[in-house]
Amino acid sequence: MTLWYEQTSWAYIGHNLLQAVIAALLSLILHLIFNAIWELPITVRIVVGLLAVLVVALAWTAFRIASFMWITEEENVWSDFGGWFFGAIFIFLCWSTLYHGIRYFYLLDSEHHMKLQAEALVGAEHIKRLNAESAAKEAQLQMLRYQLNPHFLFNTLNAISSLVQLNKAEQANGVIVRLSRFLRYSLDNNPDLKVPLRREIDALMLYLEIEKTRFEERLHLDFQVDPDVEDALLPSLLFQPLIENSVKYAIAKSPNGGAIRFRASKAGERVRLVLSDTGSNKTVESSRGKRSGGRGIGLKNTLDRLKIAYGEDFSFDLGSSDSGGLQTTIEIPYEASAEELV
Repeated sequence: MTLWYEQTSWAYIGHNLLQAVIAALLSLILHLIFNAIWELPITVRIVVGLLAVLVVALAWTAFRIASFMWITEEENVWSDFGGWFFGAIFIFLCWSTLYHGIRYFYLLDSEHHMKLQAEALVGAEHIKRLNAESAAKEAQLQMLRYQLNPHFLFNTLNAISSLVQLNKAEQANGVIVRLSRFLRYSLDNNPDLKVPLRREIDALMLYLEIEKTRFEERLHLDFQVDPDVEDALLPSLLFQPLIENSVKYAIAKSPNGGAIRFRASKAGERVRLVLSDTGSNKTVESSRGKRSGGRGIGLKNTLDRLKIAYGEDFSFDLGSSDSGGLQTTIEIPYEASAEELV
């Protein structure tokens, strides 16, 4: 319009620059208003937005005319107020449309990125779950290897045969019953699931009572479980490989036998489980992850199952017991069984 009306003097150009600066400042007010009402319903936003545009356009028009008359010394400009006001409304409506267009574009772009991240997270969780299931199956196979150790079955059957030859049918029958119950428990319980500690202790005692048939007075048991943790959940047969290690590497190798001790107590919101034996009068390595007296595979089996069940939310420590044997200390989160909750 400046060129159309041949208003090319510095006064008109200066007025154009001045009104542009004021319009930019007024657009900041619109920006604040649109931000304030962004979370309101769409009808409220439209009404408030249009009113804000009208008010800002009115203020800008009044400033433009007053400054125009002052700078250019022209008169009777107020009679053209309607035309100036219409132009101001058109400009600020365009600015508002551009503002909302840009904001919705960034919002759509942000949602697109969030969707991609969510899909990537779901994919990563799926892969993690598949890896966990694969590791669980591998741990399950390893656990069954320990539960159905051929040496254990061979020694047990030999013990039963000896009892039969000595006409101790009642004792032999007792060993057969305990062996049957232990094998059924081992095969019926899914290693991916958790069982109450008292049931785990019952299963371990079945195994140890069978071993006592072989070792008789050479095998001593000392199990102490606090009543507060009897119903705490833990992976099924978690300690069986460790108990078998103690029998194989401590009791069997010691001429005088030895003792296996188990302690279970509550430590805050966690369960503290300690298994130890009297050893075989040999130095026991206590460094975590090393083969402790030949027991490395059983320890790794237990550690892998803990990682699958609890991630990083557990502790697993090896050390020497007071009698020189191996002591395993495990702390896991306390989880009450459904039976306890009832």
